[in-house]
Amino acid sequence: MPPSPLVSTAWLADHLGDPGIVVFDTTKYLPNEPKDGLGEFRAAHIPGARFFDIDDVADPETDLPHMVPTPGRFAAKMAALGVSNASFCVFYDQKGLSSAARGWWMMGLFGHDAAAILDGGLPKWRAEGRPTAEGDPAPATPATFRPDWRPTRVRGVGDILANLATGAELVLDARAAARFRAQAPEPRAGMRAGHIPGSANLPYTELLAPDQTLLPPDQLRARLAAAGVDGSRPVVTSCGTGVTATILTLAMTLAGLPAGAVYDGSWTEWGGRPDTPVET
Repeated sequence: MPPSPLVSTAWLADHLGDPGIVVFDTTKYLPNEPKDGLGEFRAAHIPGARFFDIDDVADPETDLPHMVPTPGRFAAKMAALGVSNASFCVFYDQKGLSSAARGWWMMGLFGHDAAAILDGGLPKWRAEGRPTAEGDPAPATPATFRPDWRPTRVRGVGDILANLATGAELVLDARAAARFRAQAPEPRAGMRAGHIPGSANLPYTELLAPDQTLLPPDQLRARLAAAGVDGSRPVVTSCGTGVTATILTLAMTLAGLPAGAVYDGSWTEWGGRPDTPVET
């Protein structure tokens, strides 16, 4: 299997249908985007792909969106989707790269490193004239998945509050600069505007080429360095709900830097609470 967490459209076209390859559409649209990921999947998806619903592969007992589930729930969901510990999972999304990295990161969080992201996603696949399918996928053959939980890869609000005092970790926010600076409203009603005190901003869109593929590793390193990420200080990535934060995690991995951790609740948790400090 590829050594990189990215695979090209050409690689996937050559290996589509190979035993052990599981392809997932991981699309999640924001509340202010008038689309439904599953509905769009049914209209057009890579042949043989299944839909990875990050709202379902999540903790059902919190009002925060798509939070990390327990290892037991994750294992059950993966098994039902036909993923075993021998599977190689390829994640893509309908926007190019927006939510696919969340699927890749979750696999690693639960100890499964045989996972990758389709560089450029469905837009690049379609732009190259590659085939798509419609409707629901064939039911998956149930499998057995054993999770190996890696808790050091995730942070909670208590960790971020403690970090305000120590500054031991750099919090790197993937949201657009206008949201980070409280110059644009949040897409979720009731959220305060601004950012976690002391955090840095690197909008994930600045890591993408015009065709929605990731920039080359040297350019990723340069953009990360400009945001204060050089490997000398641990990094915790954040965003709106812990989804595009994982694109920063992916970029650090591709750049040869320590991947750090993800603040799972991200701004929806921090900005939605009355007791957390905010900078603008």
